[in-house]
Amino acid sequence: MAGYKPVAIQTYPVLGEKITQDTLYWNNYKTPVQIKEFGAVSKVDFSSQPPYNYAVTASSRIHIYGRYSQEPIKTFSRFKDTAYCATFRQDGRLLVAGSEDGGVQLFDISGRAPLRQFEGHTKAVHSVDFTADKYHVVSGADDYTVKLWDIPNSKEILTFKEHSDYVRCGCASKLNPDLFVTGSYDHTVKMFDARTNQSVISVEHGQPVESVLLFPSGGLLVSAGGRYVKVWDMLKGGQLLVSLKNHHKTVTCLCLSSSGQRLLSGSLDRKVKVYSTTSYKVVHSFDYTASILSLALAHEDETIVVGMTNGILSVKHRKSEAKKDSVPRRRRPAYRTFIKGKNYMKQQDDILINRPLKKHLELYDRDLKNFRISKALDRVLEPTCTIKTPEVTVSIIKELNRRGVLANALAGRDEKEISRVLNFLIRNLSQPRFAPVLINAAEIIIDIYLPVIGQSPVVDKKFLVLQGLVEKEIDYQRELLETLGMMDMLFATMTRKESTSVLQHNTSDGFLENNKIES
Repeated sequence: MAGYKPVAIQTYPVLGEKITQDTLYWNNYKTPVQIKEFGAVSKVDFSSQPPYNYAVTASSRIHIYGRYSQEPIKTFSRFKDTAYCATFRQDGRLLVAGSEDGGVQLFDISGRAPLRQFEGHTKAVHSVDFTADKYHVVSGADDYTVKLWDIPNSKEILTFKEHSDYVRCGCASKLNPDLFVTGSYDHTVKMFDARTNQSVISVEHGQPVESVLLFPSGGLLVSAGGRYVKVWDMLKGGQLLVSLKNHHKTVTCLCLSSSGQRLLSGSLDRKVKVYSTTSYKVVHSFDYTASILSLALAHEDETIVVGMTNGILSVKHRKSEAKKDSVPRRRRPAYRTFIKGKNYMKQQDDILINRPLKKHLELYDRDLKNFRISKALDRVLEPTCTIKTPEVTVSIIKELNRRGVLANALAGRDEKEISRVLNFLIRNLSQPRFAPVLINAAEIIIDIYLPVIGQSPVVDKKFLVLQGLVEKEIDYQRELLETLGMMDMLFATMTRKESTSVLQHNTSDGFLENNKIES
C-alpha cells in the first residue's frame, strides 16, 4: 500500500464567456437600482457638467435626478399632454422638451415654469436638441417637419419639409452650429445645413429610423432602425462603412462611451450591446427584464441608466476602488531568509542528506487507499465539492467504475443519501463533459433501486426526472450520430466530385495537346 497512486482529477475547459478587458470594465458595476416611473421611459439624458444630473422623460412628467439619488430633485410637469423627449444644454443650465401637443418648451433648471414656448408643430415632437452655439434649438415632429428655433427671440428661423413620414430622432453637431441630423420613418437619415436651407447629405437606412448619433468629431454618423445599426462616413458624402445586425428585435436607442471607443445600442429584445468603434464587433452585452427604450451614460462611464417599456428605470453605478488598509502591518521576514542556502554547492568533504518530500493524500484518496469506497463517495458528494468542484466527484465516480465497485458504493443508501446522489446527477447529467460518466452511473442507480421505487415520494419524483434526462440525453446522442453520418456522406460525395473533375480536366488537357501535335 506504500505505492498508492492518487486519483488523477481530470481537468475540463472552463465554459462561459471569454474574460477580456471589456468584460472586466463593463462588469464593474454595482447591483442596479430600480426606480419606478409613471409610464414608459422614452428618453434619458445626462448633463455634461457637474454634478452630472440626468433628465428622465416618462408620461407627462420630466424628472431631474441627482447622480446618486433615488428620488427626483426636481419635476417639470406643466405639459398639456405626454412629454416625449428632454435634452440638457451643453452648460447644464437649460433643458428643452418636446410634447405630444406639438409644443417645444425651454426650462431653467433652477426654476419650474417654462422660460420659452415655441409653437409651430402641429403634431407630437419626438426630437429636440441644442445647436453648438447654445442659442438655437432643433426639433423634429410627426408632422414630417424639422424646425430651427431662435432662443432669445422665441421665433422660428427655418422649416425643412424634406421628410415624408414621422421624424422620430435627431441630433446636432457638437462643432458646427449650422449642421444637424434627423432620422425619419421614411427610412432616410438627412443632414441639414442652416446656411443652405436644405439637406446636404441624405442616406437610406432601409428601415424606420429610431435613433441617430453623430460622433463628436462629426465625421461618423450612426443610425438605428429595425434590427440594424449602420455606420456612415459623412466625410465621404454618407458612404456606408458597416452594417451591424446583432439584435433580434428593433433597436431603439444609441449611446457613445466617454472615451468614444465604445458604442452602445439598446433594443426591444431586452439587451444592450457594446461595440468596439475600431472593429465594430460586440465586446460585451447587458441583459434586462423588459424592452429597452432609452439609454444614457454619465461622465467617465460612472453611471449607466436604462429606461424600459414597463416604466422601470435601471441605474447602475460603478464600483469604487478598494481603499488600502491604513493600519501598519507586522513586518515579516525578508525573502532572502527563506531562500538562504538554497543554491549552496556541495564541497568535497560534505555529506549530503536528502529529505524525502512527504506527499499528503486527500481525504477521499485515503478512503480509497483503505478500501472505504462508500465513504470516499460520500466525501465527494458534499455540497461544497459538488458545487465548486464537480469534476472531482465525477473523477471519483469514474475511478470506482474502473475498479468495478461503483454498484457496491451506490447500494444500501437511505433516502437522504440517495437524494444527494440524484441531485448531483440531475444537475450535471446534461453537461457534455460529464455525460459519458454520469449516464453509466445513472443506469446503475436505476437498476439498483428500481425494486424499491414507491416507498418515498421524494425519491420517486427525482427518479422520474433522472429517467427523463437519461432518455433525452440518449436521444440527443442518437441524433448527433445521425447528423455525423449525413455530414460524412456529404463530405465523401464532395471529395468524389472533386476527384472526378480533376480527372476530366487532365483528360481534356491531354486531348488538346494531342490535337496540337497532330496539327
